Amino acid sequence: MEEIVPGVFRVTFAIPFGIDHVHCYLVASDDGWTVVDTGLGLPDAREQWERVLDGIDVARIFITHFHPDHVGGAADVAELTGAPVLQGTADYAQCRRAWGDGSAERLAEYMRRHGLPDADVARMGHEAALLRAAVHAAPDPQLVDEGDSVDGWEVIHLPGHADGHLVLLRDGVLIAGDTILTPITPAVGLYPEARENPLADYLGSLSRIAELAPRVALSGHGKPVDDPAGRAREIAAHHEERLEHTAASIAEGPRSAYAASLHVFPEPLPSVVRRFALAETRAHLEYLTVQGAARRDDGGDVVVYEAA
Repeated sequence: MEEIVPGVFRVTFAIPFGIDHVHCYLVASDDGWTVVDTGLGLPDAREQWERVLDGIDVARIFITHFHPDHVGGAADVAELTGAPVLQGTADYAQCRRAWGDGSAERLAEYMRRHGLPDADVARMGHEAALLRAAVHAAPDPQLVDEGDSVDGWEVIHLPGHADGHLVLLRDGVLIAGDTILTPITPAVGLYPEARENPLADYLGSLSRIAELAPRVALSGHGKPVDDPAGRAREIAAHHEERLEHTAASIAEGPRSAYAASLHVFPEPLPSVVRRFALAETRAHLEYLTVQGAARRDDGGDVVVYEAA
């Protein structure tokens, strides 16, 4: 456990896929500590948290968003500490959809409709079962929303990476979850039963971070962001470039989001990462569609996009 700014400590857990770690935060307070995010619900999650929290009185657990490496250990930490879990209203609803019954089948059909080859769709079932087993979300959290206060920290809604993503801001310190990262950029993908234009949401969130201009952002992965406003502008420029590549991917004729992703992300990717690439490419294609630069044809067995 490392103190990053006065009164805010970072705890880093290893995760066995994708980015190899996730940061959670402990915030000191007069009435006890606030835990921000909980990592994956792996078999040894409770044991790891027992070591971290030895001698610490936890007053509350705050979840930034429903992705498995952030919400996965929520029920474990709640059981260990007896503290309530706080989660956004929209995020909790999406959490139940994403990790509830039938979610893996809906995602598999969605990916197939957007061009993912049958062999990769079949592989998703096994991987989804493993991931779902590591998500121990709290069954009945206290719901919070933008404008609420959590122990003096302002709750702000910054959608894009996740529809209901919440962050905490106080005294120039942004506990940012995955809204802003360095040196990598947060994934912005379009998934079933989600907001229709996540890239537009995310570009709006980046503009808001630039306007808020916190002095530091404590992220869910990587290093603290020392100039969040400047980094927000960099990421926005990155997505403008990504939009150009996405437009070029459909310039020569209709393509599915999967086929377009092979143009936008041409390097060989593991199957799970290719699915992220497909979802991110689709988010950019939908943004272009809303802007009038692309057209979507969802009348066939596979959805395709073409230049407008």
